Amino acid sequence: MFSNKIIVLPFLYVLVVAVESSTGGGGARSYNYDLSNASDLRRLYNSVVYKAERMKRPLDGMSVRVGPLSHSGVRVTLADGSRWLVHKGDGFGLSSQTVVVDARWMSSDWARVETKDFMGSKTVSDFVKAGGTDYSLIFDNCHLGAGRMMHQ
Repeated sequence: MFSNKIIVLPFLYVLVVAVESSTGGGGARSYNYDLSNASDLRRLYNSVVYKAERMKRPLDGMSVRVGPLSHSGVRVTLADGSRWLVHKGDGFGLSSQTVVVDARWMSSDWARVETKDFMGSKTVSDFVKAGGTDYSLIFDNCHLGAGRMMHQ
């Protein structure tokens, strides 16, 4: 069923949040639900992706991006020009650790490391699914999830 925080979609929960700490703001987590009704969430979930950019930023409390000592995600651009960050982390979501965040909430610490033109062949839901529902620091972290998103 639908609540004001999540919507159950076939085999997947999509949570659209702005998470201050996961986007590079530091400090305690604060949640700002950008989309709160079922039709907006469903529309985002089914939106086609034209461009994807693999992004990295330093971990909270660090000033440099050093290999695995960084955080990865994929910023997707939709047909309407809106941009969304799809990324995963421990405790990011309620039923899935891969979440979709309005790219407006990304800090300036994020840097593009790879770009791919999907020409509308994938949807936001494909990126969320590729990211995976679970998080494991060693076996299924943000870097592995972002890699799967870019090479699906």
